[in-house]
Amino acid sequence: MQNIVSKVDKSAKIAVLCGGFSSEAEVSMRSGKGCFEALQRLGFKNSQIVVVDKDIALKLKDGNFDYAFNALHGKYGEDGCIQGLLEILQIPYTGCGVMSSSLCMNKEYTKRILSTNPEIPMAKSAFVRKGDDLFEKTKNLTYPLFVKPVCEGSSFGMTKVDRQEDLQAAYDVAIKYNDDVLIEEFIDGFFVTVGVLECEGEPFATEILEIRPKTEWYDFEAKYTKGMSDFICPANLSEEVTRHVKDVSVKAFETAGCRGLARIDFMMKVDIPYLLEINTIPGMTVISDLPAQAAAMNISYDELVLLILNSVGLNK
Repeated sequence: MQNIVSKVDKSAKIAVLCGGFSSEAEVSMRSGKGCFEALQRLGFKNSQIVVVDKDIALKLKDGNFDYAFNALHGKYGEDGCIQGLLEILQIPYTGCGVMSSSLCMNKEYTKRILSTNPEIPMAKSAFVRKGDDLFEKTKNLTYPLFVKPVCEGSSFGMTKVDRQEDLQAAYDVAIKYNDDVLIEEFIDGFFVTVGVLECEGEPFATEILEIRPKTEWYDFEAKYTKGMSDFICPANLSEEVTRHVKDVSVKAFETAGCRGLARIDFMMKVDIPYLLEINTIPGMTVISDLPAQAAAMNISYDELVLLILNSVGLNK
């Protein structure tokens, strides 16, 4: 990639938003710290970490920030809430806007929107609202199943179920996080993830990262504990399949109305990429997927942060 030129003045006052109220707050703090340190190295000396709490509106208003670099994950940070507040305060921010953030945070409605594009394969699933008959809703699904809260990240509240007798217990775990639950047929394949970034307003896919977890599936422990997963980047795919997966990733990004950046997760089976979810604010820790995918394209961590910073204003 050609040298990335900053669209933001080096003297700009930038709030790096991290922390928050979600179950991913600790991961967000690590992401925010990494992004802040990169901005400092890049010469944005007026950048500062702003920990999101109940006083965030006041902090942002009193801080007179020119821009916000969103490093929040999960509820209130990745679901359109903080984006709406930033819109009201008229502070341009990185990444997806209110609509696509809200949409992609909800796995079920993401699937409903993406199903309008026949070129995006997805696993068969059922959407269970609180009060629904769980077994009636899932009667046409084939085990094993994955039971997931519809609006949660980092695999919180997620359970693999091999038999119907265990379905209720898995559902009870998921509803501790959300009232609505997505139950999806298990794809017996391997996990890959693709970053999508924008340069000069044009989306492009990163290299594909293949992940082989040492746990049964890619859960929180495998995601955030060093040594608990093997990472292969670029993934062991043919050139033709690689092109196809990247093409599907960009199509999903555009279909969901994403801007700036996203990370899109798939299960690969017989060279078919079954889309699992779109993450609109991917982790930016030292062991996160997106920095590794960018590095495989010779995009350094600092250059990745600059690309993301350049997305301010694209979400209008």
